[in-house]
Amino acid sequence: MAKRAKKRTSKKSSTGRARQAPKMLSDLFLETLKDIYFAENKIIKTLPKMAKAANSKELAAAFNKHLRETQGQVKRLDQIFKMLGKPARGKPCEAINGITDEGAEIMKEFKNAPALDAGLLAAAQAVEHYEISRYGTLRTWAEELGMQDAAKLLQATLDEEEATDHALTELATSVINLEAEEEYRQAA
Repeated sequence: MAKRAKKRTSKKSSTGRARQAPKMLSDLFLETLKDIYFAENKIIKTLPKMAKAANSKELAAAFNKHLRETQGQVKRLDQIFKMLGKPARGKPCEAINGITDEGAEIMKEFKNAPALDAGLLAAAQAVEHYEISRYGTLRTWAEELGMQDAAKLLQATLDEEEATDHALTELATSVINLEAEEEYRQAA
């Protein structure tokens, strides 16, 4: 079970204004949890579009597989919010909005182009790298806060994100990038 922080109250300063209690690691953990919750839900909306846009059946299958994993990851995040006694709620994440906007731009600009799948795959890996960073940080903070159950859930998701990144790299180097290059050579 998570260590409970002492209840913080605001005190009035000599000017009569309320002072905010200092922000603690537990506050940062919760804010980052909200950030990744928003990100995962955004990814759930984005992956089907990427799968539909992909020319490669292997890439579309990879996106659909990760969609199912992402849905499970959101359930893990729900569990962590429940452990904290907080509602599972996201807060807008400008980083993931930017990354997914880039993916949408690739889908538009490279539609029917030989390099479309390579661009989609690169956009997906940008998402994975963001998630790996967030989940690694959250897992470490959970451990430091004595939240071992949350840390285990976060590690499970981190393992999935790293496996997805590895699988995407393998797909890029063994199929997708080669196909894009071959189509370019044939067109030249």
